[in-house]
Amino acid sequence: MTVLIAFLANVLVAIAKTVAAVMTSSASMVAEAAHSWADAGNEVFLLIADRRGARKKDARHPLGYGRSAFVWSLIAAFGIFTAGSIVSIMHGIQELAADEPVESPVVAYVVLAIAFVLEGASFVQALVRSRRLARQRGSSTWDFVIDTSDTTLRAVFFEDAAALVGLVIAGGSIALHQITGVAAWDAIGSILVGVLLGIVAVILIGRNMAFLVGTNVSSQLRARVGRALLKSSDIERVTYLHIEYVGPNRLFLVAEVDLAGDAREHDAARRLREVERRIEAHDVVETVVLSLSVDDEASLTF
Repeated sequence: MTVLIAFLANVLVAIAKTVAAVMTSSASMVAEAAHSWADAGNEVFLLIADRRGARKKDARHPLGYGRSAFVWSLIAAFGIFTAGSIVSIMHGIQELAADEPVESPVVAYVVLAIAFVLEGASFVQALVRSRRLARQRGSSTWDFVIDTSDTTLRAVFFEDAAALVGLVIAGGSIALHQITGVAAWDAIGSILVGVLLGIVAVILIGRNMAFLVGTNVSSQLRARVGRALLKSSDIERVTYLHIEYVGPNRLFLVAEVDLAGDAREHDAARRLREVERRIEAHDVVETVVLSLSVDDEASLTF
């Protein structure tokens, strides 16, 4: 739902900005139009990411299809960089020597104001969800957005935040152009919007690459998983624990545990399978593999 709301908002905003760019001949408005069209296109990739990543695991993909969400989100981030950042910077550089006056500035201000309301509504929706999830995990909103495996939520959050800042930059650039009569201010606004998009794109590209190649889970999550294992009446101690993201909010767990009691080999194997099935019933666990510890292995503390 977060991505769909962002997509609809970006399409409406992109159309309005394109009309305003044609009417005003403003470099900043051209940059903003490119920004919104890039965002709208990227939301399509994010919708695909959500759909592909939610597919159930099968024989060909025993850990599920969750990582495909990181791939499509990575493509979306490259779209921000190429269709948004580079286009805006190049257009701004080309317009630095222009000396045309601002045409129909009122149209630009009205469109920017409407865009700010629409983008703001989308951003607030993403912010509220991020704050709620951050409180549940006992972290700050910023840390949660940076570290979360929910790649589409992070993309919408950063894209909408960048859109709001970009609108302020565009409005200020047009105002300075109008007040001073120096058209370079408008071109500088376009360049600044492009730089802003480039920064956001680099952040999103870096986070998606980290999840694709394998990133450590937070110490808080590792501790929660470890404590959850030890709460089981079948497990006395844990000597090894590996946790890996295999998709947005999807985990692959490998652990070595010491079972309570001194059961025979086939009974211990059956109990391990039962514990695995109970753990895999959790919403965020894709697959879990448990094996038995040996006596001289040190216990992990959580």
